[in-house]
Amino acid sequence: MKDTEWLMKQAVSIVRNAGRLLSCREMAERIKKKGKTDFVTEADIRVQAQIKTALFNLDPSIQFVGEEQDNVCVNGENPVWILDPVDGTTNLIHNFRHSAISLALAQGDTVLAGIIYDPFADELFHARLGKGAFCNGEAIHVSDSSAVSDSLCSVGTNPGHRERTDLTFQRMRTIYDRCHDIRRIGAASVELCYVACGRLDCYLEHSLKPWDYAAGKLLVEEAGGKITDFAGKKVSLGLSACDILASNNAIHRELLSML
Repeated sequence: MKDTEWLMKQAVSIVRNAGRLLSCREMAERIKKKGKTDFVTEADIRVQAQIKTALFNLDPSIQFVGEEQDNVCVNGENPVWILDPVDGTTNLIHNFRHSAISLALAQGDTVLAGIIYDPFADELFHARLGKGAFCNGEAIHVSDSSAVSDSLCSVGTNPGHRERTDLTFQRMRTIYDRCHDIRRIGAASVELCYVACGRLDCYLEHSLKPWDYAAGKLLVEEAGGKITDFAGKKVSLGLSACDILASNNAIHRELLSML
């Protein structure tokens, strides 16, 4: 694999360039249904194809995992790009302008680099392992809230797994009763970025896939925060679904006791 710093610089340009496709309403309105509340648009397909080709040209030895493809042949122990071409597809369909491209470079369960680009806010978040987290080139850090009672929290609903709805809203109510207020953006990568830069004090959602959280995981950790599952265990980058709790670290133990 080529030098991580060089790969990161090239990937930032690739992701930013692909972000232009999210503003095309014609592509956003060409929709296929994968499930009752799970959709793919032409924008998802085009962004993934464009980024995948560009990354292969950078270094063909690095594997590729993308939301809009079959990933069964990927060896997780070797370097791999992990892409969500449009995180917040439902937002994009409704022109609710909170969607992002999320790209991570990982090996095993270690994320080496992460890039999240929200073209609607023109905010590009990036991080490299051990090098800090940044938004549009400026260093970012998690909030300094020391208690849930002083926090603004985000609780995701993951509408594709409605068998867990009652428990999800029970958790939301438990946190709501103790925090300043609840927010819900509908794009895991954006919500993780907001934890990393201190706009949110915590974010949690059940049954996420690695393309939802891989890049955001590194951003939160490099910004001084913490990310685990709901039991406080290490988050895996395997292809199975994972519950995600991200926080500024200071309130993490309190949140786990509430969950």
